[in-house]
Amino acid sequence: MQTKRLWLAYAVITMLAWGLWGAIINLPEKNGFPETLGYLAWSLTMIPPAAIALGMVGWKLEYDSKSLALGLAAGLLGAGGQLLLFQTVPAMAPGYLVFPFIALSPLVTIVLAALISRERVQLLGWIGVAMAIVAGVLLNMGDVDPTVERHAAWALFAMGVLLAWGIQGYVISFANNTMKAESIFFYMAITAVVLAPVAWLMTEKPLEANWGGSGFWLSVAIGFLNSIGALLLVYAYRYGKAIIVSPLINAGAPVITALLSMVLSRAWPSAAAAVGIVLAIVAAILMAIEEEEEHPATEAA
Repeated sequence: MQTKRLWLAYAVITMLAWGLWGAIINLPEKNGFPETLGYLAWSLTMIPPAAIALGMVGWKLEYDSKSLALGLAAGLLGAGGQLLLFQTVPAMAPGYLVFPFIALSPLVTIVLAALISRERVQLLGWIGVAMAIVAGVLLNMGDVDPTVERHAAWALFAMGVLLAWGIQGYVISFANNTMKAESIFFYMAITAVVLAPVAWLMTEKPLEANWGGSGFWLSVAIGFLNSIGALLLVYAYRYGKAIIVSPLINAGAPVITALLSMVLSRAWPSAAAAVGIVLAIVAAILMAIEEEEEHPATEAA
């Protein structure tokens, strides 16, 4: 397989892992293990993939000032955005308002990649990017209930998440130009663990949570889907364009979540979700074709 095409393999596996994660992430909370403590469990699952990845490159961690700055920035933006999201949903606004908003985060990645890294795609790719962004918004839309109260500042907090995750996507892509993907993910794992006490403090009566198999340990098992997907996301940015990878994964993962949720609940998706599924599938095809045309198949050395 040509090296340049590895981005698609990593992106697909990330979408599958995150799609399944999204479909079952609420199970521990239903069993008495709060979402904030779910962050703590997830942060622990970042450690094994980071250790394995670093071990595969001989434990050669890059720790010069530039690598430290980029790696820690990627980690703090991702984990910080996650904690900010916990503060926003559902305390300030319901998920059906917040998630379509932050689904626009690939726009930030795209703008930065185009302006700073001068990434370019053909018309077919741009059509796919646009469709993926629209699909991401539609797939995160729920039934709007006007009676649900919301905090006046919810949009400001949601904007913080949007910017954090959008900038993180570009930082990961940019960092891959000067440092190993394994080092980037190591710093992402470290920052996730460092911020875990914040999630503990955000939890009301954490010691009374379900720390048994159906709570904490189930959350750990589910968290591995996210952390493994995050590692492969870094590899996807290593071999692919941020301008393509970001919208593709942000649209593809919710499609898998929607389809799995539909199967598990035996319910049809909403009209918005159905349109989003179709748009995401078409977008994935268009973006894959665009990359295929730019990097035609060659024989491996």
